[in-house]
Amino acid sequence: MSTMFGALNRFISRLDAAPEEQQSATQGAYGFQVLRNANPEIPLDPWFDFIIGINGRTIDNPDPNLFATEVRNCAGSPISLGVFSAKGQKIREIYIPIPAENPTLGLALQWTPLSVTEDVWHILEVAPNSPADVAGLLPYGDYVIGSPEGLVRGESGLPELIEDYINRPLRLFVYNHEYNVTRPVTITPSRGWGGEGALGCVLGFGALHRVPAELEEPPQAPGETLFSTGSASFDEKRPVSSSAHGPPPQIGAPAELFVPANIAMPSKSPPPQAGAPPKRGKQRAHHALVSPGGGGGLDDYFKEGEQKSAAEDYAPKREGSVPPPPKVGGPPRGPPKSATPVPTEETPAAES
Repeated sequence: MSTMFGALNRFISRLDAAPEEQQSATQGAYGFQVLRNANPEIPLDPWFDFIIGINGRTIDNPDPNLFATEVRNCAGSPISLGVFSAKGQKIREIYIPIPAENPTLGLALQWTPLSVTEDVWHILEVAPNSPADVAGLLPYGDYVIGSPEGLVRGESGLPELIEDYINRPLRLFVYNHEYNVTRPVTITPSRGWGGEGALGCVLGFGALHRVPAELEEPPQAPGETLFSTGSASFDEKRPVSSSAHGPPPQIGAPAELFVPANIAMPSKSPPPQAGAPPKRGKQRAHHALVSPGGGGGLDDYFKEGEQKSAAEDYAPKREGSVPPPPKVGGPPRGPPKSATPVPTEETPAAES
């Protein structure tokens, strides 16, 4: 195991070199490139992954029969594989259990130089209505990694292939970094589409345009929420409830368009300072504008003021004030006064 990891560490140190030195980082290195993977339980990506080590030692023999023999010798037990990935130019180690009855991996392998992973072209810009735009190429996320029409090697490999297919459909293998998928694209190069170039896109090639490592999280699909929080959004329409834990509104009940904020009204007088003596005098009660029970709010406040005003209008006046005028048509205070007295039994009649 120490021999294998020593070689892997030296390989990684070469990959971590400066950008100007990365052009020759994979020169002279070989491995079994995964062309097809029929076993979904094995985490190996076709074209991108290269098997460069097995059971603690580096593979230096291109004979695939020796590799298959070593796999069969490990029937019933797991094996370790050192894998170089073109996605980010990283090396990892995986463990695969080998079945005892059918000791195979279900992989199609080919002895290939690791430098073929450098022959990729980064799609940087796509002009509207260009052949690249019509074919569906995406700027900054797509990488042309090959073509079924033939081998594409070197910086001039893809431009030469494009020149051979002017006004003819050209098939390309395109990898998208954002969605981590490889798809076939058919594009028809043309000089008469109305812009510059036969494809209408800008291509990047070199150490700064290698296929990057996979994203840790997949991008959001159209229509999904990018940021998820426990609180409601600012533009969410909710009905006003009397309490935070009250029953939900009934279906069909009209909901408020805007939700007023629960703002506490500050008092007019500033808060007492620490150590200051309290002020003497009558304290005036302040009424809240919103009732605790979630009632009418301002309507209840104004109604209370009207009742208080009406009670003060009919209150008795203080002593010393001017008395009210007498009421008209009231009962008399005594018997009516007359000039002729009325005789009674007790008064004798005057003699004539």
